[in-house]
Amino acid sequence: MSDLSNEITPREVYLNRRTFIRGGLLAATAAGTGLLYRKLNGVDLTVKSGKKIEGIAAAPPGPFKVEGEELTPKASIVHYNNFYEFTTNKDAVAAAAEGFKTDGWKIEVGGLCGKPRVFDLDDFRRIAPPEERVYRHRCVEAWSMVIPWVGFPVARLLAQVEPLSTAKYVAFETLLDPERFPGQREHNGLPWPYVEGLRLDEAMHPLAIFATGLYGEELPPQDGAPVKLVVPWKYGFKGIKSIVKITLVDREPPTTWSKANPDEYGFYANVNPNHDHPRWSQKTESRIGVGRIKTQMFNGYADQVASLYAGMDLDAHF
Repeated sequence: MSDLSNEITPREVYLNRRTFIRGGLLAATAAGTGLLYRKLNGVDLTVKSGKKIEGIAAAPPGPFKVEGEELTPKASIVHYNNFYEFTTNKDAVAAAAEGFKTDGWKIEVGGLCGKPRVFDLDDFRRIAPPEERVYRHRCVEAWSMVIPWVGFPVARLLAQVEPLSTAKYVAFETLLDPERFPGQREHNGLPWPYVEGLRLDEAMHPLAIFATGLYGEELPPQDGAPVKLVVPWKYGFKGIKSIVKITLVDREPPTTWSKANPDEYGFYANVNPNHDHPRWSQKTESRIGVGRIKTQMFNGYADQVASLYAGMDLDAHF
């Protein structure tokens, strides 16, 4: 497996190293310097308008809308991305994804369910009315954002396919197409296609959504178009992008990062400030555009999801 240390280093360290290489243009130790850093180093920060999503319901009160925290600017959300299928360079994903088409997209849903089905994109989007969900996004690399997603609960899809009593987990799979995803040709240290999974009760939780947009517009390619999973109490790598297959299964499915490096990336990946990554602390995070803040247990959603893990050793089941 190739050395991915430059991509799994906390953001401020990653930017600091690149800053010195570029001649010390910025002391990039604060998250708020990110956009200026990339502008000075020739990264295209153009924010293009996408197709508006009609009929979006406002985020309901409570945990579905982060209160008292600034939204991360759209420019940061669309220009600072982990999406190895395109490139391992966070600053270059948007450019590499330019022109990515989702025409004819299909999402196959099957396995242990009573009504397996293949959805085209229009049918998938019609499963439930679009809702805004303003969630914290916490990367395992110790940087974070607050993102106004648009989507609908995973539970609404699962209800349509009627899981059998033997179904205990849900497996998700990204498109495998090296022509459209050049990073898959280069391997980038990961087995393709990208796969992820949740326990069925996690997937059914009201906070778990399929995102089809952000900032009121259809999801851009660099953020996982046309459909990505959002599970806000877990580290961001659980949020699989460009989904084409969903399978209900009876046992814990193998997942990409757990297969690549099981000592560092567990199946559950719940945000836990008390369980450090082997190579850095998880007690704090760099909030993009804000600065260093303390990390909250379950990313601030403990009241809603802690009961899912009653009796579990969360450090052992990381």
